[in-house]
Amino acid sequence: MAGLGETVADLSRYRRWAAGGPRSETPSARQALAETASFGPNPGDLRMLSYAPVGLAEGAPLIVVMHGCTQSAQAYAEGAGWIDLADRDGLLLLCPEQKAANNFNRCFNWFQPEDTTRGSGEAASIRQMIQRICDDYRVDPARIFVTGLSAGGAMTAVMLAAYPEVFAGGAVMAGLPYGAANSVQEALGAMFQGRSRAARAWGDLVRDASPHTGRWPRLAIWHGDADSTVRPGNADELAKQWADVWGLPAKPDQSTRSRGIKRSVWNTADGDSAIQLNLLAGMGHGTPIAASGPDGCGRAGPYLLESGVSSSVEVLRFWGLEAQAEVQPEAEARTQNPPPQPAARPVLRPAAAARAHAQPRKPAHQPLTSERIVSGVEQVIAKALTAAGLMK
Repeated sequence: MAGLGETVADLSRYRRWAAGGPRSETPSARQALAETASFGPNPGDLRMLSYAPVGLAEGAPLIVVMHGCTQSAQAYAEGAGWIDLADRDGLLLLCPEQKAANNFNRCFNWFQPEDTTRGSGEAASIRQMIQRICDDYRVDPARIFVTGLSAGGAMTAVMLAAYPEVFAGGAVMAGLPYGAANSVQEALGAMFQGRSRAARAWGDLVRDASPHTGRWPRLAIWHGDADSTVRPGNADELAKQWADVWGLPAKPDQSTRSRGIKRSVWNTADGDSAIQLNLLAGMGHGTPIAASGPDGCGRAGPYLLESGVSSSVEVLRFWGLEAQAEVQPEAEARTQNPPPQPAARPVLRPAAAARAHAQPRKPAHQPLTSERIVSGVEQVIAKALTAAGLMK
């Protein structure tokens, strides 16, 4: 266990970081995500929001986009450029949103075992959302992808581990490996100090998270090398984890430097890129965007960092999705129309039966209170949490 002084220091840093983001956003009507109030079992008590451009083609790809702490689904989808790209490339967006009642900084609970295990908690809720949106639209089941920033990036790693059969690929922005933490204290240590494991140990965590035996999702990793909130070493550990899952050597097949990006790529035996690690020189904590230029989309904001590089566009290229789907001309006008009637045919692969694993709705997470901390060492930690302002 980390020393009490280190824990208090980490908590104080977390408080300053979490307080830096916006608490609410007011999007224009044209840009608003649509909410599906009821989508089936919701054991994680999350909100389901989505966006579909006018004229969305049958068989369109689905991108699951998860926001970071203190953000809303709307702010992240818009700021990272995903709404712009949905219109441009004919993408369907699913944007789960955390509630303050579950986590007082609106972070996905990527460090709580009850929320990161296949068939339970927040992971099961997100899986159920995917089932619902695939029922409502004729989604291509071979082109379902997931991405997220920070806590949303760590939750992306959770979904790729817990439900690998669902996803063709993922992209983690300033996130952490799957299994990096199983409590608040471990989460703070992993974020601010990092956690190193042997490649096989990391890989076993993913392999043990599901009964999957097929091909694994491709993974893109983006991280600023000046990130003081989630240490850049987490990106290296995440790449190590997934290289082992894929059965690839620890050393990448290619390493290049361009536009301030150090890019490492691990290829499969047939030459496909399985893992891509991008470290941006001098960039802090957030998702890199380019609001203007050839790849211009999105807009800068807290944890949405103008860097001249649109990571969202680059991720689409890595996934092989850029401009693959055509949108009818009227797609220039965004819509909030309700989704069409459910497709008559099933759209998810057989593993969609995982929705049956969803457990009864859990009580919403509550901000930590002294009544919830038990005796002994945890009382000392409780005092530290209170002193750092993370506990009432």
